Amino acid sequence: MENESGTPPEGWPESAWPSGTRVRVVQSPEWAGPWPVEFRGTVDDLFPPAPVEHPDAAEGELAYWIRFDRSQRDSEGCGPYYEARIWSRYLRTEQDG
Repeated sequence: MENESGTPPEGWPESAWPSGTRVRVVQSPEWAGPWPVEFRGTVDDLFPPAPVEHPDAAEGELAYWIRFDRSQRDSEGCGPYYEARIWSRYLRTEQDG
């Protein structure tokens, strides 16, 4: 995401995908989650991408606020959710395929 000067706004990591980036949310290859199906959404600017603070996170891994194209239930059946904070390991940009 960039402001009028062409630089990311305050709080938006320089290396992060910009707001409006189309993504596909994917399942983990190691377990049946965190979402039971793959689906599409958009990086939203409600919150800036932030480092994942969890022991299983990769160094420098970011979590993005994603707005879903259609409401979704998580792998525990909770929801429906219309948006969520999702770790980058579960996201693929449309350019990634």
